[in-house]
Amino acid sequence: MASTESNPALSYLKSHQQDYIKELTEFLKIPSISALPSHRIDVRNAAEWLAQRLRQAGVSRVRVDDTPGHPIVFGEAITDPAKPTVLVYGHYDVQPVDPLDQWTNPPFSPAIRDNILYARGASDDKGQVYMQLIAAEAWLKTAGLPVNLKFLFEGEEEIGSTHLSQYITAHQPDLTADLAVISDTPMFAAGVPAVCYGLRGLAALEIEISGPAQDLHSGVFGGSVANPAQVLSTILAAFHDDQGRVQVPGFYDGVDPLSEKERQNFSSLPFDEQDFLQQTGSPKLFGEAGFSTLERVWARPTLEINGMWSGFIGEGRKTIIPQKANAKISCRLVPHQNPARVLDNVMQFIQENCPDTVRLKIKRQEADPGTLTPLDHFATQAAVKAIEKIWRQPAAFIRMGGSIPVVVTFDQILKIPTVLLGFALPDENFHAPNEHFHLENFDKGSQTVATLWSLLENMDA
Repeated sequence: MASTESNPALSYLKSHQQDYIKELTEFLKIPSISALPSHRIDVRNAAEWLAQRLRQAGVSRVRVDDTPGHPIVFGEAITDPAKPTVLVYGHYDVQPVDPLDQWTNPPFSPAIRDNILYARGASDDKGQVYMQLIAAEAWLKTAGLPVNLKFLFEGEEEIGSTHLSQYITAHQPDLTADLAVISDTPMFAAGVPAVCYGLRGLAALEIEISGPAQDLHSGVFGGSVANPAQVLSTILAAFHDDQGRVQVPGFYDGVDPLSEKERQNFSSLPFDEQDFLQQTGSPKLFGEAGFSTLERVWARPTLEINGMWSGFIGEGRKTIIPQKANAKISCRLVPHQNPARVLDNVMQFIQENCPDTVRLKIKRQEADPGTLTPLDHFATQAAVKAIEKIWRQPAAFIRMGGSIPVVVTFDQILKIPTVLLGFALPDENFHAPNEHFHLENFDKGSQTVATLWSLLENMDA
């Protein structure tokens, strides 16, 4: 751990450690489940709790802004307009708790066992939001913030951030900053803190294949009309070759080859393929030939069938030709792929492979690009140094296979880069029963963020 003598914020964090854990448990007691209308008041209460806690920390300008959905908490602490400004993002809403019977303790009755805090939202993302808040408070209550901070905490992340882009567009002057910092990502592994510099994007669509006007008797009509389920299966099977490579023309346009340095970096990480396989429950790993598992998950695009349904699926037998067949498709995209063009290409591929013996409908859905923050950016390097100061070891550089759409919004609307600096662990049961957060990482995470603020003070030097 870094010495607290030269950093008053670290001394403050250490002396208030137990108070912070008690306050975090109070925050976690609020069942702010954004997906369930029955918890709408709870979501509002969580926003108000967070706003009041920002005021208590010394943030001078705080408000709770209504949206057509759940509220957004905005805060601003301007120390010196000449200093760099950092926009801190997080979310205070949480996932539903089902299945409830698999929880060891009730999900909104936080419990600490072996220095691990168990509760819904502990790691995703209330614990990490609170970690950001107390890192700011530690400076505000001692030497003053080394940088200007703005806070943007939303209550709809778990339901797709429905109104966030609209809010950011409408409040651009309030949200002007030099960079954003998000703590909603994991470390690479226990004891391996990481800076995440790349995310995959997402493009999705739904397919409907219809044939007869209604389900038909397979004995009377079988062999005389096309079976929508068979047609759909043929189209879906054509998406990939037997080596896992997508066969849609133009799908890989814009995909940058991994540099040798990145490949070496990925291979040097303490990644155990057998442990990874065990997490999946699959008999064997599979993916695009020529790439390692981490390369496939972090830096290669994919096309996945998320769901498919057709005909009779009940118990017993019903010999029919189904009236229609449906599928949901999504593509994980890497930086520099054009999401709209990818969807265009996938739709054209489906159309060209669909015979005129059936009717085709395609419902186009969201399309967000992947993002990449340069490793040599000042903010990225500051995060690396902050990790080294607190953890006494080098930071791991990682990408993530998932998407955080707000990073794209920050890039496209606010024109700022984002540093992803999270301290949860990949196996802390986000979205699952017994979600938890290791309190050692909560403590070190808050110290790392506080150190980052001091290192960013000289960003413009």
